[in-house]
Amino acid sequence: MIYTVTLNPSLDYRMDFGHLRLGELCRATGTALTFGGKGINVSVVLRRLGVESRALGFLGGFCGKEIAAQLQAEGCHSDFLWLDGQNSRINVKLLGTEETELGAPGPVLGERDLGRLHQKLCSLLREGDALVLSGSAPRGVPPDVYGEILRRLAGRGIAAVVDAGRDLLLPALEHRPLLIKPNLCELGEIFGAPPEGLPQLLGYARQLHRRGAQNVLVSLGAQGALLLPRQGNPLYAAAPPGKAGGTTGAGDSMVAGFLAGLPQGMRHALALGVAAGSATAFGEGLAGPAQIAALLAKVTVRELDGEA
Repeated sequence: MIYTVTLNPSLDYRMDFGHLRLGELCRATGTALTFGGKGINVSVVLRRLGVESRALGFLGGFCGKEIAAQLQAEGCHSDFLWLDGQNSRINVKLLGTEETELGAPGPVLGERDLGRLHQKLCSLLREGDALVLSGSAPRGVPPDVYGEILRRLAGRGIAAVVDAGRDLLLPALEHRPLLIKPNLCELGEIFGAPPEGLPQLLGYARQLHRRGAQNVLVSLGAQGALLLPRQGNPLYAAAPPGKAGGTTGAGDSMVAGFLAGLPQGMRHALALGVAAGSATAFGEGLAGPAQIAALLAKVTVRELDGEA
């Protein structure tokens, strides 16, 4: 079973405007209210690819109830912990000539809440399960939260995936996660500057490998993705041609595609990950199986032998 953890889920309220002017009454031409949160997105795309998972984390209030209802409608299994007296956050996205996002901080989690999460994870996960730790942490959560989760699960044979920013990612590396998925911006935060060219990109990935990550998947946006596997040469998959409508959920879709394809080997996992990420980037909302399958046929994986 694949479990995903989203510590700070959200409702994303999108408003479309022809022209958006600050300080004036602007009437939206369209709206949408959808679930948000990186781990949740991974679970949804896995479900659409026919892979079962269970979404875990924290929900609260009427926002949490709406998130849970939307996941149920998607056919996703979930087992969230509920917060008393607090609401899950609402993020607002304003789409006009430019995109503006207003992000709320979310609820405050205390030691008791984190203790409940640790207890649930220890009771659910068994040898051979996969655990996806993805996204930001809300207020009250220490930066080593992902590392602490993996420490408590050490020795159980759990395959961990960590997709998070520098402060949450680095403490988790010593616990040897199966996969991490930084993007170019996150690599720049980790190493002080974004990579310039393939040699430096591979150098960054190898440093993360030496620090504990078994496999390093670097999402390159419109350029596709690079995978430094624990064995063998680096692999590169170019993104298929297409026009990106937005990047929200594209990285999460890549993680889901990679996990869905992993039973068929690293090459297929990389190809399916790039296809899933691209399908979400090219469309509206998270991609479905038809869009992903159409792009998978256009993804070619090549080994970086002499170039590496």
